Amino acid sequence: MECVWKGSAAPFLVKTYMMVDDPATDDVVSWNADGTAFVVWQPAEFARDLLPTVFKHSNFSSFVRQLNTGFHKVTTNRWEFSNNLFIRGKRDQLRDICRKKATSNKPQPKVQLPNASPEDQSGDNEERPSPSASSSSSDYTNLVGENKRLRRENGALSSELAVMKKKFDELLDLAAVNGGGNSEREESDDEGPKLFGVRLRRLVNR
Repeated sequence: MECVWKGSAAPFLVKTYMMVDDPATDDVVSWNADGTAFVVWQPAEFARDLLPTVFKHSNFSSFVRQLNTGFHKVTTNRWEFSNNLFIRGKRDQLRDICRKKATSNKPQPKVQLPNASPEDQSGDNEERPSPSASSSSSDYTNLVGENKRLRRENGALSSELAVMKKKFDELLDLAAVNGGGNSEREESDDEGPKLFGVRLRRLVNR
């Protein structure tokens, strides 16, 4: 078997490993219990949120087709994929995972895609790997950092909005109290006998 990638891991494998190994995405994709395979728990969210960020496309079928580097589907009831060199904590083994070169016109076996839409089956948006896996790793790190920064800014804006809302509510309460007091004084002034339209209380005070 002759490998397409020599000396360094394929960028697709590096990006996939980092995505699976990121605790922030565990509810969508993560390692299995013993770290010998990875599971896509929520394929819809995986295609919608993670693939565009990491691979610049949202085609789940295309991602699965790229796993033609010795991965196999572990079970039929969930999207769990295994490769004896794709193991948690052993990222250095990625360079030993090879994609077979086509040596004949015989079609290469692909992972079965049950219930895939015709658009997914026909549209192959497979990303062409860049020459350097390190640049892919750097791009992924930058994207994750940018995402965290935006989350922090959003949290700060939410906190600031909550403080402003609290102050606004306090001002409304204060205005209500002051307004109520003025009404009571006006009602008090309206009480009492009048002589020729003039309140007797005012005449006495004068």
